[in-house]
Amino acid sequence: MSIEVRDLSFSYGSRPVLRDVSFRVDKGEFLSILGPNGAGKSTLFRCVLGLLTGYTGTVSIDGMDARSLSVREAARHIAYIPQSSRPVFNYSVFNIVLMGRTSSLSVFRSPSKEDNQRCMWALEKIGIGHLAQRCFHRLSGGEQQLVLIARALVQDAPILMLDEPTANLDFGNQLLVLEQARNLAREGYTVIQTTHHPEQSYLYSDRILAIQDGTVLIQGPPSQVLTRQTMEALYGVDVEVVSLYQDKARICIPKHMISQEVTK
Repeated sequence: MSIEVRDLSFSYGSRPVLRDVSFRVDKGEFLSILGPNGAGKSTLFRCVLGLLTGYTGTVSIDGMDARSLSVREAARHIAYIPQSSRPVFNYSVFNIVLMGRTSSLSVFRSPSKEDNQRCMWALEKIGIGHLAQRCFHRLSGGEQQLVLIARALVQDAPILMLDEPTANLDFGNQLLVLEQARNLAREGYTVIQTTHHPEQSYLYSDRILAIQDGTVLIQGPPSQVLTRQTMEALYGVDVEVVSLYQDKARICIPKHMISQEVTK
């Protein structure tokens, strides 16, 4: 299932936040939206999710105008994975994931055997079936993020939107979450993430959308987007972008650090 955004503009009162943003993400693609704080990434997510509707331009989900969909209908198409989620009550992992079936349940109907089986399927698929009866609050940050991805899967939505999924995670958990997200894209899910990590975007994404001051600076394959010129324009810092392992990876190094090494 695809998402297409055309000429999207949005303002908070008289303050423009997004201006003429256009892009498309198709089934099986992993798109990373990269940009500094305040660039408009979160507002763009809210527009696509239907949380903000006062925009100009269009957001289409498989050709359907997103604004024509009810909340329940939208939930059947798009699942949202936040940075973190801390329930007031200390639910079990299984019950947290079961909440993802809400859009499929009619009012007053209890979860069925099929719903329960679907939850275990999602947990096993993400590799955390052994955590089903653990308390959510007692999990590591990476484990909690994987639980939220499993909850999104049982929603049976073909589009997954992840808001900075590796924020506040250690290095190992960052890789764990990104590997799962990329695997899901390879299985046919449409995956969109916002991120502050250029190197991770290069490693895991099919395409990168770079946003600066509410407009699209550049978009395309990682090799075209993650360059010295783009990083300097996005973040206002002097960097060198270094290719590693026959360009399978790229890292950003501040120029002054390179100068210091040369003078030692």
